[in-house]
Amino acid sequence: MFDSPLATGPGRNVSLQKQLLTRLKHAILEGRLPAGARLPASRTLAEDLAVSRNTVSIVYDQLAAEGFIVPHRLGTRVAQLSLDPHIAAQAARIAKSRTQEVDAPDVASEVVSAPSPSRRIQRLPSTRHAARAGETPLPFTPGVPALTRFPASTWRRTLERVMREAQPRHYNYGDPLGEPALREAIADHLRISRGVRCDASQVVITEGAHEALILCVRLLTDPGDTVWMEDPGYRGAKAAFHSSDVRLQALRVDDEGIVIPEGLWERSPPRLVYVTPSHQYPLGSVLSAARRLDLIAQARRHGAWILEDDYDSEFRHQGEPIAAMQGMVPDAPVVYVGTFSKTMFPALRLGFLILPTALAAQARDALDELLRGGHRFEQLALADFIRSGQFARHLGRMRRLYRERQTALRDALALYFDPAYAVIGERCGLHLTVRLDAAFPDKAIVATAQREGIGPRALSSFALDPQPADNGLVIGYGDTDASRIPGLIKRLAAIVAAAGAKSAG
Repeated sequence: MFDSPLATGPGRNVSLQKQLLTRLKHAILEGRLPAGARLPASRTLAEDLAVSRNTVSIVYDQLAAEGFIVPHRLGTRVAQLSLDPHIAAQAARIAKSRTQEVDAPDVASEVVSAPSPSRRIQRLPSTRHAARAGETPLPFTPGVPALTRFPASTWRRTLERVMREAQPRHYNYGDPLGEPALREAIADHLRISRGVRCDASQVVITEGAHEALILCVRLLTDPGDTVWMEDPGYRGAKAAFHSSDVRLQALRVDDEGIVIPEGLWERSPPRLVYVTPSHQYPLGSVLSAARRLDLIAQARRHGAWILEDDYDSEFRHQGEPIAAMQGMVPDAPVVYVGTFSKTMFPALRLGFLILPTALAAQARDALDELLRGGHRFEQLALADFIRSGQFARHLGRMRRLYRERQTALRDALALYFDPAYAVIGERCGLHLTVRLDAAFPDKAIVATAQREGIGPRALSSFALDPQPADNGLVIGYGDTDASRIPGLIKRLAAIVAAAGAKSAG
């Protein structure tokens, strides 16, 4: 029945009971023990394997409970199962090869057809990062905050206090919309810092901004609806839209933000318009007041929703932060999306939506079904972190730090970059975008840079419909110390020059 004895001795990692259970299951599933085959009596098998009868009896009981065998007073037999014919045939050929002098079959050559994935998966753009999850991000990776500067000890004490004071009810599911204390703290903070018109009843806590975008698609679109999106634009938003049955339409961006061609509202009216108005990602432009107001007016006229992704506007390095579009006029058809991945740390996985008042009331029942209140201790700790003033103090420290790092990056680019380049975007956020001539192919540059431990992104990879102008580098400085920036830029400049020379040759 078995090709080798059960492993015994002090060094074994799996119990005899587990080994026997696994081998019997595999023998049944692979057809080596066919349906109706009679199993040895527990005493007989125990003697053959030199194990206790109790071990065999427990395994037989477990197999019977899972439906693999059928106990009977006249003898235990293998149950009638619907086995995979490919696996059964392969097992039979392997068994035959062991009893006869024939070549064993090449298992790798057995091709078994599998159901194809959905078209949604095939549409998803590649968003593979240079640094895998759990690894230290490479310097110049966009979107990563200063991980070593987060006040971890303060956060840990806050979280420990919340857990120490927790009641049994806090271990149950929470409000699907999020902890009331955090929703109130977010509403209060946004009214002051971002000019958002809201109260706690409009706030929905999500697992990061990405889940917030997916939730918006589920709540606000039907199959076949059109979604307008900035191009180049945030790849996470592209993935969220591609994963649904909507038609994604790319609209170009200039120095004043998204450009909506004349007559497009009538020719191809959208259901959703996704924008990053206060700091366009990745080009960095600010959507002008005139375009903001026109976008709101047209959205109202055509029954469309605007998704305002305000991902890093807390970090403006000149003047006051640009106010949110959501608060420009009362009852704007704007769903405001925010995240704590940049202001706190990415692993926190907390984001939020601010829904218009009427939509919040209409969607309440659906949200109760779609969401489950989790991360309760982290939410309560974050509420305390905001209320205590720690969050505002942390933001103030990070603004100063990122201003210093962006200045160092601009200075290093001016010193070391020989080819003609243009720094585009406002003095804001955690990244700069450098536009290069087409003679310096951005994807080749990035591939080489990542092999050498530097992590910028190719500007062209953010475009749905790449244009000649979409050639450049998106350079993150949030998690890169200012003292390292000149040396890294000097190395990057050498990589750019080599790529240009290779392209010319």
